[in-house]
Amino acid sequence: MNRKEATARIIQLQQAINEHNKNYYVLNSPVISDFEFDLLLQELSALEKRFPGLASPDSPTRKVGSDIGEASQGFRQYPHDYPMLSLSNTYDKESLFEFDNRVRKTAGDEVEYVCELKFDGTAICLKYKNGELERALTRGDGTVGDDVTRNVLSIPSIPRKLPPLTECQVPYPTVFEIRGEILMPFSSFERINREREESGEPLFANPRNAASGTLKLLSPEEVEKRGLDCYLYHFIAENNTFATHSQAMEAARTWGFRISSHTRLCRSLQEIYDLLDQWEVERTTLPVATDGVVIKVNSFAFQRALGMTAKSPRWATAYKFKAEQACTPLLSVDFQVGRTGAVTPVANLQPVFLSGTTVKRASLHNADQIALHDIRLGDHVYVEKGGEIIPKVVGVALEKRPPHTVPFQYITHCPECGTLLLRDPQEAKHYCPNRWECPPQIKGRIEHFMSRKAMNILGGEALVEQLYSKGIVHDPADLYILTPNDLEQLSNWGDKSTQNLLSSIEDSKEVPFFRFLYAIGIPFVGETTAKYLASHFGSLQALGEAGEEELKNAPEIGEIISRSIIDFFTSEKNRRMLERLRDCGLPVSQTAEEIKRLSDRLKGLNIVISGNFSRSREQIKQMIESHGGKVLSSVSSNASYVLAGEKMGPAKKQQAVRLNIPLITEDDFMALLGENPHEGTLFETNKQPTIF
Repeated sequence: MNRKEATARIIQLQQAINEHNKNYYVLNSPVISDFEFDLLLQELSALEKRFPGLASPDSPTRKVGSDIGEASQGFRQYPHDYPMLSLSNTYDKESLFEFDNRVRKTAGDEVEYVCELKFDGTAICLKYKNGELERALTRGDGTVGDDVTRNVLSIPSIPRKLPPLTECQVPYPTVFEIRGEILMPFSSFERINREREESGEPLFANPRNAASGTLKLLSPEEVEKRGLDCYLYHFIAENNTFATHSQAMEAARTWGFRISSHTRLCRSLQEIYDLLDQWEVERTTLPVATDGVVIKVNSFAFQRALGMTAKSPRWATAYKFKAEQACTPLLSVDFQVGRTGAVTPVANLQPVFLSGTTVKRASLHNADQIALHDIRLGDHVYVEKGGEIIPKVVGVALEKRPPHTVPFQYITHCPECGTLLLRDPQEAKHYCPNRWECPPQIKGRIEHFMSRKAMNILGGEALVEQLYSKGIVHDPADLYILTPNDLEQLSNWGDKSTQNLLSSIEDSKEVPFFRFLYAIGIPFVGETTAKYLASHFGSLQALGEAGEEELKNAPEIGEIISRSIIDFFTSEKNRRMLERLRDCGLPVSQTAEEIKRLSDRLKGLNIVISGNFSRSREQIKQMIESHGGKVLSSVSSNASYVLAGEKMGPAKKQQAVRLNIPLITEDDFMALLGENPHEGTLFETNKQPTIF
């Protein structure tokens, strides 16, 4: 390769890597695997070494990927006290041999390594001062990060306040930083994707993207619902009295930080290799995503001697596992149409065992991904799970390609109704615009309307299939004019079923306005977004008349959601459906009870309820919210009080004591509200609540 060819290739690589960095860090929607990305980076690095004069100061090989972008709006940026670098990566043990040789030239043959699991999440830097969390910053561009302190405080495993120094066997410094990874457990990931699918929102590709996207939400309450976790792995202090990294981490564990128990000290390469072989298999049993093992020099003195490059420390490297793959024939491709009209291609595969399960179907994502990998019918394709839950096709075994195959032709018309498919220039998916006559969209819209978190009408997919196929129900408004005669047409249906269904339909008229707003199925408007919209606009009419700027000024509403709302209310058929629902008595505005707040006595307070009380838990919850407070489901550093009743859960009590969160009685709680004050209550004496 001559200099001219190298110049063109370097420019091409830099542009591609910068775009992939944006997809990964800012948009949380990577389109290539980590392995493919690292290959591009390695190629660029090799060319820059071969042609040093072509290496630019802002090359991706010299800076970390930045998470500062559109998602940073609403967050202030602050400089890092110490640069927040990334790690060099390797996928082969030979590179670890070279890393070990370089380290031993400086540190000698007695070097000791700490090997830690590499969690697949998003990096965070926590700064503590006098034992309290002062600020939490994302990595940003390595020198400046987004301030996400309010969101971080809603993560139970991150302490707001450390134990008093008098209670610590090893004292913590007055000021220090501790860094780690915020991640989303598989259980939370699966739950959130189910909820997003129900509301027509795009699914997160993997737990890492979900964690990163959650951390940039503007609502700490919503962050808390997502179920994030955090593991810490790096300690920094101006006056660091620890000799080794492992000593610092053990001390941090006693201060209340979550430190992984899967950490091992290794004194030889063979010990490291054995550990890698162990976790290559066992990592699939963990409740969180991991994608490798980080190998660090344990001694802080040796770390300082080895120093840093512009992008990464010389005393640490990450060995990354290649995602587990299987190669199997592609038999056919199905196209699924969702309730919002989005079309998803799904590969039907010859069954193959992968990551503990037999895989028969896998996502092909969209037309772009099929074209990118040149996937053809009859190919042997590579299927991967890695840190993801849903199998996906990631490549083709070209050496096994049968002769005479032809490029895959993506469908041009809806497989269900035959309508010409459209594609939003800003989206990768095709969709069917025939919203009112495409069967899967109609049935999906009715099922969503009836779902438990929406109108909570008895029934499900089988009932909706019968109601639709027999021509009884065509849109949600038809449910409210059902008669016993209509339901007599259904198979395996009796008088009791009719009575229960009609009763639940009548009861659904009493749901809060936000649930009705969620039920009508505006694309991208999930349950939480519906609550924000209901509270901000107050009525369906006000929401329907709002312009784009007014919508974008509402909490958690961006350009995509505001455009979707406007499109929804612009549709004449949607407006007619809403009018019919209104005429049937559905809640099209907030009631006085929903709007009314009795007082602001509990404003700014987050309260956890645990145990049995003289009142029902639902009554207590309503009392908290009507006085401006918020109810938390679990004990975290974000809690103001734990309202403790009889038979309080011992785990919650222990967590509250550990985090120094006051436990209050039901009498204390009523005194907070100014009701029935009596001698010794918090309200009357302004004393601290009772601590059990």
